[in-house]
Amino acid sequence: MTRVLNAGRKAPVSGSTRSVVVFLHGYGANGADLLGLADPLGEHLPDTLFVAPDAPETIPGMPHGFQWFPIPWLDGSSEEEAARGMSSAIDDLNAFLDALMVDEDVLPEQVALFGFSQGTMMSLHVAPRREDPVAGLVAFSGRLLNPELLQDEVVSRMPVLLVHGDADDMVPPQSLPEAAEALEQAGFQDVYAHIMKGTGHGIAPDGLSVALAFLRDKIGF
Repeated sequence: MTRVLNAGRKAPVSGSTRSVVVFLHGYGANGADLLGLADPLGEHLPDTLFVAPDAPETIPGMPHGFQWFPIPWLDGSSEEEAARGMSSAIDDLNAFLDALMVDEDVLPEQVALFGFSQGTMMSLHVAPRREDPVAGLVAFSGRLLNPELLQDEVVSRMPVLLVHGDADDMVPPQSLPEAAEALEQAGFQDVYAHIMKGTGHGIAPDGLSVALAFLRDKIGF
């Protein structure tokens, strides 16, 4: 049985929903952590609804922190626990996206995913394995998990923007070219990359500007 994900929302500036951006936050954060980006983005995407679910699992000792799945090198969990947690979170996220599209009466090509860190890991895993491609995927400061499986498991291909800080000490910057190579080998035609100079594990203004341009192109209508 899937778990219902609690989600914050930021209504379209125009009052009319023609597209949806789904923010997927990183380990130890929550949906509100990224939902603040709806303000600068929404000015330029007036018909876009922004939705930011909390990941399904709480983290001991972090009352407002959530995780999509355990990370062994951070929390001491086992590889089996991490794999089991990710499998459950994949089902939860797919159910959330399915329900969202029905509730908001939008098609997959009107939806973009915007991930950060562990949320990027979820985005890059889930979106290519869904039946219908979403409009685009913005992937900040994360990595493509199990890249060797993608070529055999990919179902749909969408434009992907990979963004990473060159001073990231949490997720190595090398994760960006590794993900780009695996996506291209799996037949993705539109893979874009941007390096945020002097940026650690975060979202710098130049990265957000590139993300906005990408989103305007894919869901700006």
